[in-house]
Amino acid sequence: MDGKLRNMTSIYITSEDNMLLLFRQGSRVANNVWVSSAGGHFENFELNDAKACVLRELKEELNLDNNDIKNLSLQYITLRRTKGEIRQNYYFFAELNDNKDKHIVSNEGISRWFPYSELYSLEMPYTAKYVIEHYLKIGHRTDEIYVGVADGEAISFTKLPEF
Repeated sequence: MDGKLRNMTSIYITSEDNMLLLFRQGSRVANNVWVSSAGGHFENFELNDAKACVLRELKEELNLDNNDIKNLSLQYITLRRTKGEIRQNYYFFAELNDNKDKHIVSNEGISRWFPYSELYSLEMPYTAKYVIEHYLKIGHRTDEIYVGVADGEAISFTKLPEF
């Protein structure tokens, strides 16, 4: 292991009991699977600002900005070691503003709203699948930030307290 890092961020947009997901096509990391509403790799100037990265990706991929969403919050940070690198993912969640049209188009693939009850059955990247499962069981009812470490069989989540 030479210390190579891959820093990524994702945002999941919700509306009532539905979540907007993207069937990503043409990506070199997550291809032909359901991923977050928008997301991607950090630019050099964003390395210390995950929120700036997720807002840039939101604008680039969905043409939405901070005024189109509400209650934006970082809720998960995960670590996974794969393919000779450590992948750090920062997962944000937000609600679509009530006055915003739900017909949202992505330039990265196919965007679609899913009821929460259908999310468990979708094919997703390894880490994202565990984040969504935890979010549906616990995360959507709390303001906590969780850290998850992947061990190849599951992801263990723990609260990240501020002290």
